[in-house]
Amino acid sequence: MLADTPAAQDAYIPRALTRRLVELAGPFPVICLTGPRQSGKTTLARNAFPGFRYVSLEETLVRQEATHDPARFLRRTAAGADGVILDEAQRAPELFSYLQGFIDERRGGPFVLTGSQDFLLLESITQSLAGRAAVLELLPLSVAELERRPSLAPRDLERSLAASPAPPRPAADVDDLMMTGFYPALHSRALPPAPWFNGYVRTYVERDARQAGAIGDLDTFQRFVGLCAGRVGQLLNLTSLGDDAGIDRTTARRWLSILRASYIVTTLQPHYANFSRRLVKTPKLYFLDTGLVCHLLGIREVDQLRGHPLRGAVFENFVVAELTKVFANAAETPRLHFWRDSHGAEVDVVLDFGGVRVPIEIKSGETPGRSYYRGLHVFRDLAAASGQQIPDPYGILVYGGDESGDRWGHMLRPWWACS
Repeated sequence: MLADTPAAQDAYIPRALTRRLVELAGPFPVICLTGPRQSGKTTLARNAFPGFRYVSLEETLVRQEATHDPARFLRRTAAGADGVILDEAQRAPELFSYLQGFIDERRGGPFVLTGSQDFLLLESITQSLAGRAAVLELLPLSVAELERRPSLAPRDLERSLAASPAPPRPAADVDDLMMTGFYPALHSRALPPAPWFNGYVRTYVERDARQAGAIGDLDTFQRFVGLCAGRVGQLLNLTSLGDDAGIDRTTARRWLSILRASYIVTTLQPHYANFSRRLVKTPKLYFLDTGLVCHLLGIREVDQLRGHPLRGAVFENFVVAELTKVFANAAETPRLHFWRDSHGAEVDVVLDFGGVRVPIEIKSGETPGRSYYRGLHVFRDLAAASGQQIPDPYGILVYGGDESGDRWGHMLRPWWACS
């Protein structure tokens, strides 16, 4: 059974979220650290707070005490401790109402709660700890974290990115990284991806998904997850997805919600730029890790990925995931959208910073021709026609090559420079 454990400490990869985690542990008596299973939540919490008492609610006897006598459990756990890490906290939801009174009486803390099931953990926090808890999401590693360099901040993606040089190129090839994925164990322990993802999928399906959504037919659910992998970067059509999986639209919607709450998939909502055009209103589907996408697509060798018809979609998914991590690592809500009008003009990602919009086009090719910029040109021209100020350079092209600079009025950035 897979679980977030503090194994392989010698190979610990520092996480960009550490700073915000430590900062928020002062003002907030409770920190909720959530994210996908195996993203390194326990390891991060124990490295960020080495003096805190660690308690795992995965252990049966511990969970029984927390469930049957929560007041005694909290008092005993917090006694004499600088703080407490409660691992897999959603396993004992009975604790939360008692935790509220415990911290209000200033009898202990801070408490760091880790959990992999967003739907259970956050529901408990909303009901019992509103206003007392800060919620942070730890996603799989970014390229910046793998390279042990500072991560971008969300505002870096606004304008300063255009003026900053690209960081050094990683030694690893983008296809190797996309196929391996970014879960910490695959890098800190150099594990082979195929057997690791076999265990990951089996554990997720047999445990988390069944607990979350009363899924009866696991084979059909697995087929549904695989079909989602074949649709990365596409507009989400629940009717078509359900038909292909052999389920109705309502079930497809419910199962997709389970995948989102488990941090397996995410969606980008369309951006409603005021350009007086009819716009697509359907979200686009992505996974939060390309290694899992490749595994579900049956890709087991890098050469398979290089020649795969969905390589461009996997590359787009990789960049969207990296941009999502920039916001998550700063404890901010991602401001990512896409834009597409009814004529087929499209920009893969639009970053919305209130008064500033930054269009980003994503191309997996290594030779950035003029055609790569078509969507950016359309978006820029429409923005200018609507009276917006147009900076130079305007948009960003993230591509599979190595060069960086100003091209045709937009910024060119290599694939490793967006995290």
